[in-house]
Amino acid sequence: MRTALPVRNSMMTTTTHAPAASPAHRDQLLHTMMSDHAKALVAYAEKLLNDRHTAEDIVQEALIRAWPHAERLYSTEGSVRGWLLKVTRNLVVDRMRSATVRHETIGAEDRDVPLPDPSGAVLTSVEATALLRQLSHEHREVLLHTYLCGRTAQETARILGIPAGTVKSRQHYALTALRAKAGPRLTPEW
Repeated sequence: MRTALPVRNSMMTTTTHAPAASPAHRDQLLHTMMSDHAKALVAYAEKLLNDRHTAEDIVQEALIRAWPHAERLYSTEGSVRGWLLKVTRNLVVDRMRSATVRHETIGAEDRDVPLPDPSGAVLTSVEATALLRQLSHEHREVLLHTYLCGRTAQETARILGIPAGTVKSRQHYALTALRAKAGPRLTPEW
């Protein structure tokens, strides 16, 4: 592959073809570019960003962008460092404008997702508490131990000092009474 370079004279513009750079030659130019300019570019980017690691990332990106054009950068008049500084500055500006630097994220509050309404659960809890208060002390006590504390009928019987059969009977009648009083609006998930 040959690269066209314009040659200007007073009468007309012609184009000459320079030999294509070999990969080894481009690698050598990249190495030269890194050794000559990397420290200055990192210092410049770090001054703009106040972050050494991000500055190194920016300079690495600038050098990657320069690598395919290394031969042209060194063969034409102009400053290689000037070109690299401009690319570095543009990359810094792009980074500063990016949403991640501004800590912008798309969260649940940014989406049109309906949040669950806890008022139904609160109302159910209030109604369940009112229903439990209508039960006798013995029935409430059995439900407290078996459902809220997660105890077995035998453990509840031992704690209350009553037979296990009595615990099961009180539990059955308490749940039946709750279901009858609750009607269709409340169905206990016991």
